[in-house]
Amino acid sequence: MLNFFRGLRCRKCMRWASLSLILALACSGFAVGQDAKESDFYGITTFDIPEKEVLEAGAFQIMSDGRMAVATRRGEVWMIKDPLAEKVTASQFSRFAHGLHEPLGLAERDGWLYVTQRSDVSRLRDRDGDGVADDFEVVGDGWEINGDYHEYAFGSKFDRQGNLWVALCLTGSFGSEVPFRGWCMRVTPDGKTIPTTYGLRSPGGIAFNSQGDTFYTDNQGPWNGTCSLKQLVPGRFVGHPGGNEWTKQAEEFRGVKPVQPKNNSRIATEVEKNPDFIPPAVLFPYEKMGQSASGIACDTTHGKFGPFEDQLFIGDQTHSTIMRVDLEIVDGLYQGACFPFRAGFQSGVVGVEMGPSGSLFVGGTNRGWGSRGPKDFAVERLDWTGKMPFEIKTMRLTPKGFVLSFTKSVDAKIASDPSSYTLDTFTYIYREQYGSPEVDAGKGTIRSSNVSADGMSVELEVDGLRVGHIHELHAVGVRSKEGEKLLHSNAYYTLNKLRK
Repeated sequence: MLNFFRGLRCRKCMRWASLSLILALACSGFAVGQDAKESDFYGITTFDIPEKEVLEAGAFQIMSDGRMAVATRRGEVWMIKDPLAEKVTASQFSRFAHGLHEPLGLAERDGWLYVTQRSDVSRLRDRDGDGVADDFEVVGDGWEINGDYHEYAFGSKFDRQGNLWVALCLTGSFGSEVPFRGWCMRVTPDGKTIPTTYGLRSPGGIAFNSQGDTFYTDNQGPWNGTCSLKQLVPGRFVGHPGGNEWTKQAEEFRGVKPVQPKNNSRIATEVEKNPDFIPPAVLFPYEKMGQSASGIACDTTHGKFGPFEDQLFIGDQTHSTIMRVDLEIVDGLYQGACFPFRAGFQSGVVGVEMGPSGSLFVGGTNRGWGSRGPKDFAVERLDWTGKMPFEIKTMRLTPKGFVLSFTKSVDAKIASDPSSYTLDTFTYIYREQYGSPEVDAGKGTIRSSNVSADGMSVELEVDGLRVGHIHELHAVGVRSKEGEKLLHSNAYYTLNKLRK
């Protein structure tokens, strides 16, 4: 409360602000004397699912006629009529298809619904207009399955060349017992399947950023100290050597010597030795940000979802949350920061989809892995309320440290005090054993913090930047010009390259 009133004092005469200003702030949505909540800015609508049906939503697709297609882990596709309704009832659901093999990708083109399932990419069509799929055609395969529970296949939307990208889990999440498990494949418009990237372990989602580059989430396990967001680039390696042997079967990889990393090393060390190795763009600190990274959606709605245009929104199945990621390219590599965004979903988050209207559709399950969300499955929608949260919008690297941008002007006196921030650094062991503790801990010393003239950004001069490390920032002391606390005061920046 004291900090709020400090923010209302006149800087020169230190008189208390007028009651009219306090009332104006209250009317604008700022609760005097109360901390803001995530629900003040982003509301969750939980859909009523048809009784006795199990809708473990793994993927969404907004159809050209306005319906929402939902693929379920039980091998079905459902359609939801008017998914933007204030209340979505069970009567709005109808089953479009069944008998599929755990579909985890949907995309629409030319009247067909393309479905990525474990064994292939198929397309479905309702030829007679009765709301049920009549035609089922395999579009592309080229990889194998052996019945292992973990051999998931996550499918993208169409890229700018008309390809679908498919991220394939390893067998049992450890090895690759059949061809191309632990790979990313591209299915071309003419049905050719192209082995594209190797080194995947346990994908949880795949999507494109606003620039059209492809990313997937990978999960903690062997050769993955924690969960992460990784870029998929043709011909490159992304970390797990379990599927290396299939380079011999891929025409596109003839003559390529697979990357074989050293055990008990560090990712940055191995990247220096192997130019084909692309490090994770963002590492999600384990437990601090989640435990099972999943679906990815990019906000390209031009402000309809709030102030985070072009950023990525990423699910976590265990924590039942959505995270936020801001990326930048430094010396040819993606890197950036992740931020907490929204908790409180009813089940473990798997599938996510950003609609053009600015709604984020979220669905999931707790089957196989528990979740903080109490329900076995759920289909939900996240909408911006129109109120502006006070958040760290971006955390970007500079030659001397970081520059933070905010969604609202900061209190310049508080934000220019280096003691308003703390910065810790750490990384993970790169090893074949499962996961890793945080290691190589360090401290970043904040020498100065300079506030921009408009109060919308702060430049931090930092000693102790470390390549290959997460930089854990806490800005607990920062307040907005109106005295608000940050809705989330922590950010985690993965540094792959220093800015010169």
